[in-house]
Amino acid sequence: MASAATAPPTPGNLKRIVAASLIGTTIEWYDFFLYGSAAALVFNKLFFPDSDPLVGTLLSFLTYAVGFAARPLGALVFGHYGDRLGRKKLLVVSLLMMGGATFAIGLLPTHATVGTAAPVLLTVLRLVQGFALGGEWGGAVLLVSEHGDARRRGFWASWPQTGAPAGQLLATGVLSALTALISDAAFTDWGWRIPFLLSGVLVLVGLWIRLSVDESPVFKEALARAEARKAVSDTVEKMPLVAVLRHHWRDVLVAIGARMAENISYYVITAFILVYATTSAGVSKQTALNAVLIASAVHFAVIPAWGALSDRVGRRPVYLLGAAGVGLWMFPFFSLIDSASFGGLLLAVTVGLVLHGAMYAPQAAFFTEMFATRMRYSGASIGAQFASVAAGAPAPLIATALLSSYGSSTPISLYVIAAALLTLIAVGVAKETRHRDLADLDAVGSDDVARSDRPVKLHGA
Repeated sequence: MASAATAPPTPGNLKRIVAASLIGTTIEWYDFFLYGSAAALVFNKLFFPDSDPLVGTLLSFLTYAVGFAARPLGALVFGHYGDRLGRKKLLVVSLLMMGGATFAIGLLPTHATVGTAAPVLLTVLRLVQGFALGGEWGGAVLLVSEHGDARRRGFWASWPQTGAPAGQLLATGVLSALTALISDAAFTDWGWRIPFLLSGVLVLVGLWIRLSVDESPVFKEALARAEARKAVSDTVEKMPLVAVLRHHWRDVLVAIGARMAENISYYVITAFILVYATTSAGVSKQTALNAVLIASAVHFAVIPAWGALSDRVGRRPVYLLGAAGVGLWMFPFFSLIDSASFGGLLLAVTVGLVLHGAMYAPQAAFFTEMFATRMRYSGASIGAQFASVAAGAPAPLIATALLSSYGSSTPISLYVIAAALLTLIAVGVAKETRHRDLADLDAVGSDDVARSDRPVKLHGA
């Protein structure tokens, strides 16, 4: 019989928890992806005008990558306080930081107005974005995972993951509408600012929803146990980071490896494609944006389906399918784009994102189930965000540099295939986590307890 603290939430309450996580992650990913799209389309002209077009794009993507560099620091800070103070408080802070930085980018003067100060200010705000996002992901998926029905954890935890395609959909949709409604000159002059300023309104909506939900019951119960132990034994609880490195260092390495193919493929498919399709394939900016827009809608729809499948067959089989699929798809992906047809472009991006979803959907439950409660925010965030520095951060930059050096998509395909092989190895050696009970994973227990494989205690069983 489940304790009161861990009793399953009512369907209405669980849906509110999922909505709070989803709206927040959607807004934060909207802000983050908006920058990536703007970096590919206009920032090279506005902030690096003295460079030739391809070099300007490289410099623009370099500031894009800076945001990823700040994500591990955000993971460390937010993870530490999220494991000490709770998930909800830190999620509110991350939303405010991300929204504030994005709104400020919409007000930035360009190089033509303030010279080199413009790219410096842009880089600082990008660092703030990355720092906030580094703390957002772990808290959002944990809030749902620790509230949700254990039998359907993969399904429910996959909903915050749909915030990524939803944010991509929203960002690309706004940019696509603007490029369709106003001229290229007007978009470059002032139109690009509108999507960034819109973030201010979205943050207010997300903040209102997030403040209405309760803290994770699993976290509250773990905190109470820790306080009780401290009262009777004067035991000093280790810092979450120290505990993670002691009990879960293998899981951190697995998480980093698991994210390589997922992260690299995503940014090649959604960010670099805007460069490749418009320069090498001769596709218009509007056509490329429309393809990403439609494919992102499909991506959004398939993620919960992949998450539900992981509840039936396990996290690892679904994840391995996605990694292998993405690797095998890369050569057809670029061949379809080279056809310069909208149908070919749409098929390339859609299939790529469907296969990506097979990795991204079970990832939330998979990473959550690896770590003990009082170090779960730190462990999941560190594993996920440190991978971003090696994977997502340089992916558009490396892909652009490879295209510039070789004038061919073949090295880019091999780059993604290599990442897929790393992910197949990492997930292949990992243990299946589907049957783990989150409440049984105790942060101050032994290594055996911290890595427990005991079955989930199904509510009502």
